[in-house]
Amino acid sequence: MTPENPGLDKQDVYATPLTLRATDGCPLAAHHWTHASHAPLAVVVINPATAVKAAYYHRYAKFLVANGMSVLTYDYRGIGGSRLGSLRSIGKTSKLDWGRFDCDAALRWVRDNYPDIPVHVVAHSIGGLLIGLAKNNIHIGRCLTVGAQYAYWRDYEQRERFVMWLRWHFLMPVLTTLLGYFPGKALGWHEDLPAAAAYEWAFRPATLEASYRKAHKFGANALTHFDRMTGDILAIGISDDPFGTRAAIDRLLAYFSNSRRVHVRITPASIGEDKIGHFAFFHDRFKTTLWEKSLEWLIFGHIPEGEVHTRF
Repeated sequence: MTPENPGLDKQDVYATPLTLRATDGCPLAAHHWTHASHAPLAVVVINPATAVKAAYYHRYAKFLVANGMSVLTYDYRGIGGSRLGSLRSIGKTSKLDWGRFDCDAALRWVRDNYPDIPVHVVAHSIGGLLIGLAKNNIHIGRCLTVGAQYAYWRDYEQRERFVMWLRWHFLMPVLTTLLGYFPGKALGWHEDLPAAAAYEWAFRPATLEASYRKAHKFGANALTHFDRMTGDILAIGISDDPFGTRAAIDRLLAYFSNSRRVHVRITPASIGEDKIGHFAFFHDRFKTTLWEKSLEWLIFGHIPEGEVHTRF
């Protein structure tokens, strides 16, 4: 397979703005990516990382469409185009809401609009956790996760753990308490966060059950839909990603007990690079390397070369 199908013209990729409607009534800004002259092989939902706008993934969405897919990108409530007014007014919005309402709305939309082709998900960081919270995850055929983890601080890369703890588990809750939201954008740390989403990360215990029992009083019931997810999961871990360590990725994968799961570790050196980290997978300089590996999985279910760390 070539990086881009020569039968499809990338100039004929179109993005149509639309508004998703979550079951609680919240509007969500989204884009529907299609090709002018082909019927898609599958439709892909892209789940962003925490405090990252959907626009960050638009280059990758164009790549997928130029290779035979249709794509839905969207912003979680309070982020990017889905930020409506002051974050102080939605201070109770949490990452649980991003999963059970927002991710669920995206999955429902693609199933309703593409009833006859496979539904796949590409999920970055927290986006991998959110699919487990969405009722409509039953429609997912394949999921590619990139650095997706639960973000428990003891799983951070050991050499960077102290600095990361100070940033996300000390400074973030202090600033959130002072301002009523976390000012991530002003600090150059992507987008701002609603207070509940910031606190949920800052004070996260070792398990999902304890986290949601503490923050939302839902307990294990918040995890009901993890068992409904039966699609195959390829979890990509990057060796220099301080969030997506082996332990962190496996901690999340363990919750998807009814899915076939493979955790593959990729080193920068294996693709001729010095570093990749937590975010760079979606930079277009990786079109012929990392993006191509993702395409092989989404279309054919091929597991990329790399160290297979864990199979579940």
